[in-house]
Parts: sequence; structure tokens; C-alpha cells
Amino acid sequence: MKTPLTTQTFIGTYGINYGRIADNIPSPEEVVVLLRAAKIRNVRIYDADHSVLKAFSGTGLKLVVGLNNGLVKDVSANASHAMAWVKENVEAFLPQTSICGIAVGNEILGGSDYELWGALLGAVKNIYNALNKLNLANVVQITTAHSQAVFANSYPPSSCIFRDNVVQFMKPLLEFFSQIGSPFCLNAYPFLAYMSDPEHIDIKYALFQKTEGIYDQKTDLHYDNMLDAQIDAAYAALEDAGFDKMEVIVTETGWASKGDDNEAAATANNAKTYNYNLRKRLAKKKGTPLRPKIKVKAYVFAVFNEDLKNGPTSERNFGLFKADGTISYDIGYKGLKSSSADSSFLTFRGTLCSELRSRDH
Repeated sequence: MKTPLTTQTFIGTYGINYGRIADNIPSPEEVVVLLRAAKIRNVRIYDADHSVLKAFSGTGLKLVVGLNNGLVKDVSANASHAMAWVKENVEAFLPQTSICGIAVGNEILGGSDYELWGALLGAVKNIYNALNKLNLANVVQITTAHSQAVFANSYPPSSCIFRDNVVQFMKPLLEFFSQIGSPFCLNAYPFLAYMSDPEHIDIKYALFQKTEGIYDQKTDLHYDNMLDAQIDAAYAALEDAGFDKMEVIVTETGWASKGDDNEAAATANNAKTYNYNLRKRLAKKKGTPLRPKIKVKAYVFAVFNEDLKNGPTSERNFGLFKADGTISYDIGYKGLKSSSADSSFLTFRGTLCSELRSRDH
């Protein structure tokens, strides 16, 4: 039996979510070219699509795959199904595809399906036990991402605690995660927080722009941007629950570049400002006011605008890139297509595809 090397789950501080609820986006092979050109190494997908796993083979990109919410109850109830899923979607692709994490479900606690709340921990344990039996538990990290809905309140950050009805499910989950060394994963959107209360929130604070910020009296800490405050609110809730050593990783954050009439903040200019300043913030490799020694790591949402997503217009317009591979706005990345780069991109793509094909055989 080959002994796998322990992998580093997150390289640096910047990652991206590669959502694919769209019928008009570039192929996974083209996405590899795009991400490598942008030097983005950490990528999350929401399933374990084999065309993506094959395209990422041999690229060195660090991939977190998702066990989607629809499979959680089944995997929770059947250890053998968890094992089959891990063998088919993870073990079969290692080590050529650098799968370094499995996200079991997304935003389950605090969501509307209470049966899922009860099934989450069982699914997490069954997936972990499958990895352990396959000698992969030190290679692939298990997580689940939470929305802000798990918190009772988050302002000021120090007052944040988990909601009463969430605690009984959250605590055993955190207990298990602390045993296996997993972080607390948070989907944090200053965009949504600002939109929910534009009268009382300074948009500059949400966009990392110069502003007075907020002062937290209890901790005597000052916050000059909302993302740091949202992360520290999560740290405060973890501390309150007895898990003050757990790291918080931001698994989604972003800003919509287009919205409906009642989504005035969703503009290309605001999205550009947020995502450019987020890149700068993460590049500093600094912690938050409450946890200055733990550098902030975040996956931006998302690679592309996704035309088949439900909900308001903003939901379909979080991409750093448009469906045709051009940039949505300029924050320093190059698109797949720009008139001068067309020919060089096609050559590069051709070389990469033949290189990938030769690796597969």
C-alpha cells in the first residue's frame, strides 16, 4: 500500500470557488489555464465532477471537492455508501489530482431542512472514517461551510454567539472537528450584510475603503473593514462555545457586479473595489484584530457568472470572469480572451490539453 504524503490544505491566503451552475462557461481544461495564469492555487468545487477532477490532474492546483447536500442523509445513514463515494470521487484521482479537502454539505446548519441538521455529523464521521480506512485522513481534510445564519448576532464582533437552536448540533460537530484538526469554515459576505441594512452600514466599511470603522468596547479593538469583523465574530462564537483554538477560514466571499432594481449596491464598480481590496488585504498575510497571529485565508466567490442560478439577478453575477472567459472587471487578472492574447492562449491551451491527455494514459 502506498503511503500518501501529508498535503498542505491551503497554499498562501487566496483561493477561489469554481461554481458551475451555468450552461455557457468554458471547459474545465480552459479553467485550469485561467487559474494558472492568475496564479490562483486553491480551488473549491461544489461536487466531485469527474471532468473537473481529470482536468485538474497534474496541475498542482489544490482542490476541495463537495459532497452536496442531496447526498448528506444517505451518507450519514450508510457507512458503505460513504466509503463508495470516497473511493470513486477521491481515492481514484489521488495523487495526480491534488484533492486536499472534502466539504460535507454547504450551509446546512441554520438552513431550512432540519433533517439535514441531524444528519450532518453522521455524514462527516462516515466520510472521515472512510478516509481513515483508506489511509487518506492525513491527506484530505474534512470541513463543512456555514452561513451567517448560525449566529444569533454578530455586532459588535465580541457579542457573537451561536443561535440557541443551532448549538446542540454545532457543539458535537466542533468537538469532532477539533479532534481531527479541521477549521471552522465561514461563508462571509459584507455585500449581503450591507444590503440588509444600508441605512446603518457605511458602504466604505464593507468595501475595505478608508472610513471610521467600528470600535468594539468589550475587546478594545478597532475594525476598519467588515470582513475582519465578520471573521472575529465567528472567533467570538467559537470561544463562547469552548473552541478558542479553532481556525476560521472564509470559504466564500465576494460582491455582485449586477443586480435587480432593489440591489443598488450590486455594481461592477463596487464588485471591482471589493475584490481588488480583498486581494490586497489577503496579500498582506495578516490576521484579524482578535487573532492577529492567524493569517486570514479566503476563497473568493466565484470564477464565473452563473446563468442558471435561481434567485435575484445578483446571484448570477458574482464572477470575476464572464461566461465567455473575459474579465468582468479589472482587478489584475487576465481573461481567457482578449484580442491580443487570443492566439497565444490557443497555443497554450493546445499544449496543455495534449499534455493532460498524455498524462491520462
